[in-house]
Amino acid sequence: MAEDYYKTLGIARNASQTEVEKAYRDLARKYHPDLNQDDKTAKQKFQEVQTAFDVLSNSEKREMYDRYGANFDSMGGGPGGAGGFPGGGGGGFGGFDFSEIFGGGMGGGGGGAGGAGFEHIFRQAAGGGGPRAQSRPMKGANIAHELKIPFTTAVKGGEAQITIRRSDGRTETLSVKIPAAITDNKKIRLRGQGEASPNGSGEPGDLLITVRVSPHPCFTRSGSNLEVRVPLTVAEAARGAKVDVPTPAGTVTLSVPAGTNSGTKLRIKGQGVEAKGKPAGDLLAEIQIVVPDSLDAETEELLEKLSSQTPDPRQNLKW
Repeated sequence: MAEDYYKTLGIARNASQTEVEKAYRDLARKYHPDLNQDDKTAKQKFQEVQTAFDVLSNSEKREMYDRYGANFDSMGGGPGGAGGFPGGGGGGFGGFDFSEIFGGGMGGGGGGAGGAGFEHIFRQAAGGGGPRAQSRPMKGANIAHELKIPFTTAVKGGEAQITIRRSDGRTETLSVKIPAAITDNKKIRLRGQGEASPNGSGEPGDLLITVRVSPHPCFTRSGSNLEVRVPLTVAEAARGAKVDVPTPAGTVTLSVPAGTNSGTKLRIKGQGVEAKGKPAGDLLAEIQIVVPDSLDAETEELLEKLSSQTPDPRQNLKW
């Protein structure tokens, strides 16, 4: 049966990056071979934990794993890097502080062959110690961020400002271009705007922005079409009217035929959402007849006369 990396780390499939790292720290401490010399299965479990962490700590590998399962490496994004060791290719151990797992004293007497310390052992497991391992390019970690934008910006596009906090505690404000027709929960990748390479030898990570679109008080969206409710008076609906309707491109005049009922949808061609390189959708105007809260005697008389001239609208309403 294919290995379940989430089960290996004991986390949910929607676990955050912080939860992934915490689970890895706990299990790496629990199964490290030097701390479990009497347990012959510890080394195997330790390697399984390393492999699971390498995949789930890398957003691109994790996305491939979620889509294709443990065999996603056959799609071109395997869990290992050079030499087949976990942690290669920019994931896994890149940027991970091993002292966080075992505390201080890593340089001498902290356990491990020849007093080299646990960090030396981890580096060897990741692909060899010494100058060769230190010179291997390590890509910086990605940063995840959420951005809430107005409905109008999602339709027409625009620019937004975000403030991120980096791992060294610094805050930075960046400008983000919002493409027209972007949808809720869509991701924007800013390459090279993530964390710096942990050893200065590789490229920085990326900034992954999840877009959240705020609702509009009047408009809703369905694909490339927009929908809006247009209020009419009883007189306008009965006699017909020309009314102004706002659209993303400006105000247009909508012709309402005489005798239009509430709930009728009138289509305004080409006034919906327009994505780059694609034709614009339409605007569907749903008519809503608004009745006055109170009537004077003269209006009552007019409505009574109108009612006498109108056939029973419920004559075909049957069980």
